[in-house]
Formats: sequence, C-alpha cells, structure tokens
Amino acid sequence: MTMPRYGASVDLNQKPIMDALKAIGCEVWPIGRPCDLLVGFRKHNFLIECKREGVKPRKDQQDQQDWIRDWPGQVRVCSTAEEAIRLVTRAYE
Repeated sequence: MTMPRYGASVDLNQKPIMDALKAIGCEVWPIGRPCDLLVGFRKHNFLIECKREGVKPRKDQQDQQDWIRDWPGQVRVCSTAEEAIRLVTRAYE
C-alpha cells in the first residue's frame, strides 16, 4: 500500500513550532506525510499537522484532510508554538 503524496510545501509556522517543542524537551521529527510532525514527550507520542491560521487549505490537500479526519488515533492541528506546547503538556495536568 502506498501512502498518498501530499503538498510538499512547509507551512511557515512549522519551524517555530518545532523549535518551541524542542526547547521544552520534546523529540521532534518532521515526517511531512501523512502529517507534519511526529513528537515524543515523556513517553507519549503526538502527530501534529502545522497549519497557519486563516489560510484556506489548497485543493491538493483534500487527501490529507481526509486522512486527519479518518485516522483512528490522535492527530492535532496546531497553528502556533503555544498551541503545540499546550497539546503535549496537557497530558500531565
């Protein structure tokens, strides 16, 4: 089975999100597809899709949107570094 190819462009907020997660001790892997980031933090895994607020998805991203909707596990869409940090640290509140 071949994974569908998604848009190859990287959202401008991906690097700041990655940097912020690394700064709090996360292991961050930019995987690109089927979502942007694989993040490990304190024995938990997170799949994160980086999307800029207010930017409409391109038509070629429909497969990715469908995958996010249908994935049986947890996938989160984050627009800011603060949002990503809240996501990974919320498991410990």
